[in-house]
Amino acid sequence: MTAGLIAGPAMAQINSGLPGLARPTATAMPASPMTIRPDLFRRALQALQKHGDRIQKRDRIALVDFDLPSSQPRFHIVDLDSGRSRSLLVAHGRGSDPEHTGWLTRFSNVVGSAASSDGAYLTGDIYVGQHGRSRRLYGLDRSNSNVQERAIVVHSAWYVGADMIAQHGKLGRSEGCFALSASDLEDTLATLGQGRMIYADKV
Repeated sequence: MTAGLIAGPAMAQINSGLPGLARPTATAMPASPMTIRPDLFRRALQALQKHGDRIQKRDRIALVDFDLPSSQPRFHIVDLDSGRSRSLLVAHGRGSDPEHTGWLTRFSNVVGSAASSDGAYLTGDIYVGQHGRSRRLYGLDRSNSNVQERAIVVHSAWYVGADMIAQHGKLGRSEGCFALSASDLEDTLATLGQGRMIYADKV
């Protein structure tokens, strides 16, 4: 896991005062080399505005940068009040990487595709299922409208972790879910909570 501050154009985007968004007081100086790409952050903020009537809590969001390989922390949790962020490992769907290269090459919203879907998600309640404690998700865009039918959720998986990267240079693949390491799951479930946005995309 890496931590830092939103920097440069991304922080300026927040400070420009988009309607309904908090204005962080943190400085624009990054705390670590891991920063969120401004284009992705800008799209996430636009999605937060677009779906504002569906998203009850707007203090924190998560962004998933699927332009990065699975070997890099690309699940970014951002506190919009402070500008602080932390980045976690996350798997993508096997249907999005059929050759198992570690790179996501395509999105799909089709039932049975086992692929990741892009777009904005609303976090739902926690339940205990096949993968243990998991958080339900609801798709807010046409590109992820089948999330519930496909049972796309946030859960932990044995194939996500630094040991997998050390052995294989990449993570394993999910069925389209946001699969995190077991060590990151509980804190992520609590931090995101219910009624917040996850935004996934390639820019």
